[in-house]
Amino acid sequence: MARATTAKPAVKKPAAKKAPAKKAPAKKAPTKKSVAAKKPAAKKPVARKAPVKKVAAKKAAPKKAAARKPRAKKLKNISEIRRFFHRNEDPIFFISATNFNLLGLDEWCKNFKYINYIDCYDGRHPNVFVPNEHAHAEFESIEDINAYLLEHKEVIDMIKSKGGKPKAVFLMFDARVEKLCKELGIEVWFPKAALREAIDDKIETVRIGNKAGVPSVPNTLGEIDSWETLKKMSKNLGNDLVLQSAFGDSGHTTFFIKSERDYRRHEHDIVGQGEIKVMKRIDCRGSAIEACATSKGTIVGPLMTELVGFKELTPYRGGWCGNEIFSTAFDEKIRKKAREYTFKFGNQLVKEGYRGYFELDFLIDQKDGEIYLGECNPRVTGASSMTNHAAFAHADAPLFLFHLLEFSGIPFDIDVNELNNRWADADNIDSWCQMVIKHTDDNVDIITEAPESGIWHMNKDGSVEYNRFDYHRRAVESEQEAFYLRISNAGDYRYEGADLGILITRGRAMNDKFKLTKRSKQWIDGIKAHYKAKPLPKAQAVEMSDPAFKIL
Repeated sequence: MARATTAKPAVKKPAAKKAPAKKAPAKKAPTKKSVAAKKPAAKKPVARKAPVKKVAAKKAAPKKAAARKPRAKKLKNISEIRRFFHRNEDPIFFISATNFNLLGLDEWCKNFKYINYIDCYDGRHPNVFVPNEHAHAEFESIEDINAYLLEHKEVIDMIKSKGGKPKAVFLMFDARVEKLCKELGIEVWFPKAALREAIDDKIETVRIGNKAGVPSVPNTLGEIDSWETLKKMSKNLGNDLVLQSAFGDSGHTTFFIKSERDYRRHEHDIVGQGEIKVMKRIDCRGSAIEACATSKGTIVGPLMTELVGFKELTPYRGGWCGNEIFSTAFDEKIRKKAREYTFKFGNQLVKEGYRGYFELDFLIDQKDGEIYLGECNPRVTGASSMTNHAAFAHADAPLFLFHLLEFSGIPFDIDVNELNNRWADADNIDSWCQMVIKHTDDNVDIITEAPESGIWHMNKDGSVEYNRFDYHRRAVESEQEAFYLRISNAGDYRYEGADLGILITRGRAMNDKFKLTKRSKQWIDGIKAHYKAKPLPKAQAVEMSDPAFKIL
C-alpha cells in the first residue's frame, strides 16, 4: 500500500494532462450516437421551419447506417473464430510478473502483448515489454506487482502508443488494479475482482460444488480455536486430517494433521484464520483440469496429473510443482467423470455470475477410484500453458481464446458438446510435462549466474547444457531437449521457496508409481547446477518473513 501511495501521484499528473481515459469515450461514443440523434430530434429549428424536416430526414439516414455498423457478424465455427482473432485490432495486454501462464497466446491473437515485471528472455521476445525498474515497496503479492506496472510511466506510455481500445487480462488482480485500469481507459476482460475473490475461497468452492452436484472429499467446515475444537469437528473424519484455510497457493495453507503435535506446529496458521476446511485424508492422486464457462456452455480441457510436494522441486509439503499431460494418465471412466463434473461446475459458475477461464483440482481416491473436488481457481493458472499448447488447441483453438471471445462482445454460436467430445478424444492428447523448480534450501543468498531461457539439451551422462535460444516450447524436438523459462536471474535473492524457473519437456515427469523419473531428477539437478550464488554480506543480512508468494 505504501508503494501505491507514493507512486500514484507520478502517474496521475500525466493522466490528468493527456486524459487517455476521457478521450476514448469522446471518440468512441457508439452508444452515445442515440443520444446525439435525440438532440436534433428536439429540433427547435424543425419546429420553426417545415423545410428543415426534410434536411433532418436526410441526416437521419446516415445516422441509421452508423447505428447498424457496430452490429458484428455472428461467428458460427472455429475457423471464423480463429480468423476474427487473427484480424484483431484493439490491443490486449496480459499484465503479470511473467508471460508464462499465457505463453504463446500472441501467436493466435493479433495485438496480444505481454507487460511483465520479470524479463525472462533478456529483451529477445518481440511481444514482451518490461519497463526499467523503479524504486518500490517490497511486493507482497502478484497484485502489488500488477499495480506497480500500471502506475509505471513507461507502461502507461507503451499502452497509449498502441492506440485503439485497450483490454487487459491478469493472473491476479484486485479492486486497486481495477481502479488503475479504469483511470487508464483499460477494459478488464475478467469478472469483477470481488466475485473472483469470493469464488477463490476454498470454503465457497465446496458450497458451489454442492449446488452443482460435484462432491468434495468428506469434510466439515468451521472455525478452529483449539485442539479440542478440532477433535470435536473431525470426530466422523478419522484421525488423519488435511486442513485448508480459505485462501492460499501451492501448499502454503494446506496442513496435514495426525496428532496434537502436528496441530501445535501449525496452530498459528489455523487459529484466527476464519472458517477452515477439515478433510478426511485419502490416498489420492492429484489432477487438474481447466475450462471456460461461456454463454453457450462450459468448454472443458484435458485432465492432467499434478506434481505435488516433491522435495526436489518445492519446500512445501502438498505444494503444486508441475503437471503432466498424456493420453493414458487416467482411465476413460475417470476422465469422463472429471469432464462431467467440470461441465456441471462451470455451468453453476455462470449461475453465480462468473464467466470465463477457471481451473479445478480433483482428488482421485486410489482405493475405490472415486473422484472428488479439491479446489477452484477462477483464473488462469500454472497449468494454463499446458492446456493451451495441447494437440487439440493446435487443431481448433487454445482454450483461452474462448475466454477472450466471451468478453469480446462478439456474438458466437458454436456446438459446445461437439467441441467437448472432440477434445475428449485420447488421440488429441500428446505427452508433455512441466516442472516448476523452486529453491528448496533454507538459506538466503544472491544469485551471481543463472541459466538462460531457451532450449536445453541433456547429454548421455545426464548433465544438461544450453543449446539455443527460443521462446517456443514447441521447438523441443525430443525428450532429450527441454524448454527452460528462467524466473530468477543474476542479482536476485535466492531464498527458500523462490521460483527459479519452469522446465517443459516432452514425455512424462513421473512413473506409474507417481514418483519422479530418473530423467526428471537429472533435468532438475542439471538446471540447478547452472545457478551460482554468493552469501549475503553480514551488513546486508535481511530478514525475509514468508517471502515466497506465488507469481505463477
